[in-house]
Amino acid sequence: MWRVGMSEEIGKALQAVVDRVRQAAARRPQTLPLVSPRLVAVSKTKPPEMVIEAYRQGQRNFGENYVNELVEKASNPQILSSCPEIKWHFIGHLQKNNVNKLLGVPNLFMVETVDSVKLADRINSSWQRLRAANSQQLKIMVQINTSGEDSKHGLPPEETVSTVKHIVSQCPALHFMGLMTIGRYGYDLSQGPNPDFQMLLSCRQEVCDNLQLPIEEVELSMGMSTDFEHAIEVGSTNVRVGSTIFGERDYPNTPSPEKRRVVVDEEAAGKLQHLTVKEQ
Repeated sequence: MWRVGMSEEIGKALQAVVDRVRQAAARRPQTLPLVSPRLVAVSKTKPPEMVIEAYRQGQRNFGENYVNELVEKASNPQILSSCPEIKWHFIGHLQKNNVNKLLGVPNLFMVETVDSVKLADRINSSWQRLRAANSQQLKIMVQINTSGEDSKHGLPPEETVSTVKHIVSQCPALHFMGLMTIGRYGYDLSQGPNPDFQMLLSCRQEVCDNLQLPIEEVELSMGMSTDFEHAIEVGSTNVRVGSTIFGERDYPNTPSPEKRRVVVDEEAAGKLQHLTVKEQ
């Protein structure tokens, strides 16, 4: 529940993350594109008041994992009136039967989780139909399953180039922005650079080489609360940070204390989607 004092807590936490993002970007090698990282504040399970407070503190990009929750928050009268420049990112698994509902979201900025040609085609046709009077393309990213885990959504890395080529050539309503991954949770950085992040970097290079795209125009969405600084240092241009800004989340329907300990941490619910109830 919202309580007195949370405004100050959110402000301090947000500023601390913004500072860490800036410092991590300054540590990147000069060989990487000079793209300022975008901070997406993941407001999953949090009330509209927290979104409004983060917006008041200067945050503009917000992410949600579930279509119904995003629809509810984006349509909230308080958010609509208080946050006119808000940019919503959808960062969860998108079922084709929810495409129309998602695309109707006010201030939808980007869909980061396009994980098949069929889904891209559905989004493309729906966006053309729903926004017929608006010629603006919808920004999308292609999600890659870099860890190869069955519990993760995303394309196999070897399908990246063909999928991006299809989107660029056959989906005129979509603007391909880059690649996204969740990656394996809890990687120990003492073992070296995160291999999932390295895989996404490799996928981007293949896309740029095959489609003759400038590397600085293909973004990488990788990194969350536990690893966003490392992600930025190796090339991420879009990090998704939730619990570090808004605090731990409440999952009242979590089936057991053991699973609860897993999902309360940063976006682990999205990373362990086989433990959560599928949204319909």
